[in-house]
Amino acid sequence: MRIVGTKARRFRGTVGTPLLYSVGAVALGMAVPRFEAAFLPNLAAPIGVGPAIAILSSIAAGMLPLTGLVFSLAFVMVQFSATAYSPRLVTWFAGSTMMSHSLGVFTATFLYAVAALAWVDRGGTGKVPLLTAWFAIGLLLVSVVFFVLLAEKLAMLQISRVLAYAGDQGRAVIARDYRPLGEGGLEAGGSAGDELPAERQVVLHRGGPAAIQAIDVPGLVALAGREGAVVAVAWAVGDTIIDGMPLLRVHGEGRPVPEHRLRRLVRLGPERTFDQDPKYAIRILVDIAIKALSPAINDPTTAVQALDQVEDLLLRLGRADLDAGRVRDERGILRLVFPVPRWEDFLVLAFDEIRYCGASSIQVMRRMRALLEDLKENVPPQRRPALQRYLVRVDTGTRRAFEDGDDRKDALEEDRQGLGLSREKQG
Repeated sequence: MRIVGTKARRFRGTVGTPLLYSVGAVALGMAVPRFEAAFLPNLAAPIGVGPAIAILSSIAAGMLPLTGLVFSLAFVMVQFSATAYSPRLVTWFAGSTMMSHSLGVFTATFLYAVAALAWVDRGGTGKVPLLTAWFAIGLLLVSVVFFVLLAEKLAMLQISRVLAYAGDQGRAVIARDYRPLGEGGLEAGGSAGDELPAERQVVLHRGGPAAIQAIDVPGLVALAGREGAVVAVAWAVGDTIIDGMPLLRVHGEGRPVPEHRLRRLVRLGPERTFDQDPKYAIRILVDIAIKALSPAINDPTTAVQALDQVEDLLLRLGRADLDAGRVRDERGILRLVFPVPRWEDFLVLAFDEIRYCGASSIQVMRRMRALLEDLKENVPPQRRPALQRYLVRVDTGTRRAFEDGDDRKDALEEDRQGLGLSREKQG
């Protein structure tokens, strides 16, 4: 995995992409008419100068309000996602590639149309350059396509698609970074007995608070192998570190490794990302669930939908070898160590806040109970005791929250729909 700095990625998305489109439009606006005048002097569009000027002027004038509309859509998307779902989804909406490419296409169409106007009836010839005019029409059609795609992007604000997006990000990380349980070695604790050599270097964080967004695992392993060392990342992906806190520790004999070579293999930024952090996907889902359970919104059905995605992620994690934080080189020598969450850490993140905020919701308690029972049946035996402990906590909280006996009985049933089909009534 190649680490790209946060500022560089942000520049490419929000500024770099529209800027490249603009530069390309200016270059085309200068090159195409000159090429046509030099090599195709007799090629002219079958329309008069007046209509051509009107068409190109309309294209140029229309692109400005359309670009303003794009900015307005971006603002609405950011505000809606922050208030309705989670502030942490703002990056997905506002920083999407579709938004940056749309801005680029609209800006390019405006600039090219303005440049093309200068070549209509140039020198009093009464001609309209054919290729120059068709390029403008082509860019207009591309702009229409991007506008339609932007409208489709708004459909992503549907809660089911937002939840599916967060779940997909978590599934991608789990599939890429975790082996199936029992494949290629022991589970957590099996290799933890390796003692690290003596510490020879500490790399401290300098600057304001920053989240560890990703680490370049192959790069750190290769660097540690060349230096005959073991690199230990002091904090987990997703942790926020403060000025003066250790970032990396280098173990083993030898000379210190140049710090810039180590720092560039760890990406820091102002916020967490999905890149190497399955906890972040669960965090987003939990945020959406507890916001839906707030008294101001009171939407337990959304919380149940979030639990559907949470269950899928936990099922995949339950079948995975979570000891991914000790990496060896091709000779089997330990080269990289970094903190990773345990099975219990994932359960605390996934359940505690929803269990607390949804304690008085029959729908949420029924869905959570069904979730825990289903996970117990489908994860390996060593993962089941922690689920059983949570099931006891859910039942205890349910009995405490519902004083009415009938309500308590309803809340203690299992129902994957929350309120839809009680398992006690099945079959």
